[in-house]
Amino acid sequence: MLAQPLISEYESASDVEDSAATSAPTAGDDGEDDFNAEDAFGLARASASSSKNVLGKRTRGQAPGEVQAAPDVINESLIMRPTDTLMNVNVPYADMTMPEYGPQDPFGEKRIKGQNTLAGHVEEQTMSDFDFRSQQRSFDMLGYARNPSTLGGPAAGQDAFIGDVFAAAANNFQNPYEMGGAAAKRAAKARFGDSRESKGSLDVVEGEGAYVGPWAGWKGERVGGGVVVAPEQEEVEEWEKERAAWLERDRAGGQQKSLLAQGAEKSVFHGGSTTDYQGRTYMHIPTDVDVNLHGEPGSSPSFLPKSCIHTFTGHTKGVSTIRLFPKSAHLLLSASMDTRLWDIYHEGKCLRTFMGHSKAVKDVTFNNSGDKFLSASYDRQIKLWDTETGQCTNAFSNGKIPHVVKFHPERQDIFLAGMGDKKIIQVDLRSNEITQEYDQHLGPVNTITFVDDNRRFVTTSDDKTIRAWDYDIPVVIKYIAEPHMHSMPAVTLHPSKKWFAAQSLDNQILVWAADSFRQNRKKRFAGHTVAGYACQVGFSPDGRFISSGDGSGNMVFWDWKNSKLIKRLKAHSQVVIAHEWLPHESSKLVTASWDGSIKLWD
Repeated sequence: MLAQPLISEYESASDVEDSAATSAPTAGDDGEDDFNAEDAFGLARASASSSKNVLGKRTRGQAPGEVQAAPDVINESLIMRPTDTLMNVNVPYADMTMPEYGPQDPFGEKRIKGQNTLAGHVEEQTMSDFDFRSQQRSFDMLGYARNPSTLGGPAAGQDAFIGDVFAAAANNFQNPYEMGGAAAKRAAKARFGDSRESKGSLDVVEGEGAYVGPWAGWKGERVGGGVVVAPEQEEVEEWEKERAAWLERDRAGGQQKSLLAQGAEKSVFHGGSTTDYQGRTYMHIPTDVDVNLHGEPGSSPSFLPKSCIHTFTGHTKGVSTIRLFPKSAHLLLSASMDTRLWDIYHEGKCLRTFMGHSKAVKDVTFNNSGDKFLSASYDRQIKLWDTETGQCTNAFSNGKIPHVVKFHPERQDIFLAGMGDKKIIQVDLRSNEITQEYDQHLGPVNTITFVDDNRRFVTTSDDKTIRAWDYDIPVVIKYIAEPHMHSMPAVTLHPSKKWFAAQSLDNQILVWAADSFRQNRKKRFAGHTVAGYACQVGFSPDGRFISSGDGSGNMVFWDWKNSKLIKRLKAHSQVVIAHEWLPHESSKLVTASWDGSIKLWD
C-alpha cells in the first residue's frame, strides 16, 4: 500500500472547519460517487490548484507557483495508514473499508526466501523424496540428472538434462532405478574405471592377498622417495565398519559352537512325591479318567464351551503362550516370566516350575514324545529341558532374540527358530551348531508351520509376507505378498492338514491351502479386534469351529463352513493371547491371558 502523509495539524481553526465542511458527504451520498479509479489519489485536481492546496492556502515552506506533489488532503477523503491509531477528522465508513491501493510490497512476507538474490534466481519446485534420491544417485553414478526447471522428457533435448548429456543419450536417458542394478553398476564402472587395488582378505595377515583395507594402492601407482599416501577419512570409516562386522561374526560363531553351561537353571517340584504308589511319574498318561486319552483326536463331535470350570493360578505376569502335552494332552505347559507345568485332569495344580531365563519366555514347544521341550526367551537364549526331571540339558544362543521355536516333526534332533534378525535358523542339537539359515524375510520372523507331510514349512514375518520353504533348502518356493496384507503373527494348521489359518492384524483371519498356497477367499473370519496382539488361532478337534481371542478378553467362535460368527464369550479381563482345545474332549478349552491367569472352560 502506498501511504500518504497524514495532516497532524492545521494553520488555524478556520482551516479545520473548512476541511470538515469540504469532506462532509451530502445527503444520499455514500462517499463513492466522486471516486475515480484512474485518479485514485486526486493528483490531477491537486495540480490544477497550482499554488494553493485543497484548502486554498499554502502550506509551510511552499513557494508561490510551486505544485505540491503529495497534497495533505485529497479531495473529499483522507487516506489513512493501517498503523494509525488517531484520526483528527471524521472519515466516512466507505473510505475506511476501501481496499488498499498502490504497488505490492516487494519485501513482503509472502515472497519466496532467496528469490531474485544476487547469486541468481530462485524458483519454487515440488519433488518427492524418491525422485530427488533417484536423480541424486543418477548424477553421482552416471554424471547426469533431469533438469527440474524443465517439464519435458528426452524430447525436450539437451535442456532436459544437466551434466553429461552425451552419457545420458548413451544410456537412453535412464536413471539407475530404470536401468536396473547390474546395468547401472556397469555404466558407473565404465565411467570411473576399476583403478583400485584389492583390499585383500581379513584372514590373511602377511604375504600375497594380505588385508590392506583402505591403504590399498591404485593400479599402476609407483610410490617412492619415502612418500606415504594416507587414506581418506571415508575409507577409514569403511574399514572400521568392516572390522566391526568381522569381529561380530567371529564372536557370534564362537557362541554358536559353545554350550551355555551357566549352571543357573533350576526347577522346583510342587508335589509331595515325584512318583505314585506304582512308581509312575506325572509323565504317565492317566487311565482313571472318563475320557480315552489314547484315542484319536476329533473322533467325537465338538461343541462350544459355556462356563469356566477351573482357574490355574501361579503366574505373576502375563502369559505369553500355552502348549498341551502331545497326543494325550493330560499336561499343560505355560510360558510367562517362568515356565510352569500343570496337571489338567486331576487337581489342576502346578506340578513343576522351570527357571533358567533372565527375561520373559516368548515361546515353548514339546517334541513328539513330550519328554523334552524347548523354551525361547527375550534373554536371547534357547534352552532344552527334560520334562520329567526338570533339568536343562542343552542351551543355545546366537546373540539374537528368538520369537518362535519348532521341533522338526520327524527329525527330533533338529529344531527351527525364527529370530529377530529376519532369519530362520536350523540347529542340530547333537553338535549345537547352525546347520542351515533361511534368510529372505525383511522383518522378524513370527511363526513356523510345517505342511505337506512335513516336507515344507510356512513362515510369517513383520514384513507382512508369507513365505514357503522346502526343508533344508534356503530358497523360497512360494512368496505371498499383497499391498493390502497386514502382518500375521499367529498361524495354525487345520486338523485335516489341508488348510492353515493366519491371524491378520487388520482384525480378520485368512485361510490358505497347505499344498498349493492359494488363498481361500470364501473363508474370511471377522468380527473381533486383535490389532496389535498376536492372538493365537485355534480349531476344534473335529474341525467344525475356528476360534480366536481378542484384545478385550473375549473368546470368539466361528463356523468353519459358512464363516459366520457363532459366539462371543467373555473369558478374561485382558487380551486372550493363547488358547488350546483339548483333543479328546467334546467342548473343553484352555485359555491364557495377559492378566496372568489360565482358565479351563467347558
